Amino acid sequence: MSRLQLTQDPDADALLTADPLALLLGMMLDQQIPMEVAFAGPKKLYDRMGGLDAAAIADADPATFAALFAETPAVHRFPGSMATRAQDLCRIIVDEYDGDASRIWTAGDPDGREILKRLKALPGFGDQKARIFLALLGKQYGLTAPGWREAAGDYGRDGVHMSVADVRDRASLDEVRSYKKQMKAAAKAAKG
Repeated sequence: MSRLQLTQDPDADALLTADPLALLLGMMLDQQIPMEVAFAGPKKLYDRMGGLDAAAIADADPATFAALFAETPAVHRFPGSMATRAQDLCRIIVDEYDGDASRIWTAGDPDGREILKRLKALPGFGDQKARIFLALLGKQYGLTAPGWREAAGDYGRDGVHMSVADVRDRASLDEVRSYKKQMKAAAKAAKG
């Protein structure tokens, strides 16, 4: 597994590299905010909670946990709803994966299709987000499950700069940003 460079902040990236829960939470937060801000969110939570633990997050008082999200700088621009989603996600990790986020992609030696199915069952993970996260696991997190590339679809291809799965440094982050701008412009023109 390579050292992730998703946020361009060494401490936040070190946490994402070392902690599967942090990586999963970062992906969940990657919605309606810049991707590097989303993936820096778990480090903010880690600092505010003194660590990241799925059970502690799931069992936290909802108002207290939402207040942690809202502290300046906020973890997400929608702190209340995203705090709830994070707690829901952690509850599933505790109840179904023994509190270990990595078991989503390791328990029972699943293939790519099964991992995709498990990811899509998580709060905040639609089809596209699940495919992107699966590609991130395969491209940068050491996942070797058979069929992961096929299950990830276009996001699993080598040599593309389509998503966070392809961010390895500042230059590739800029390429992914450029790709996303082009896709938004194309979608806007198509509606046109």
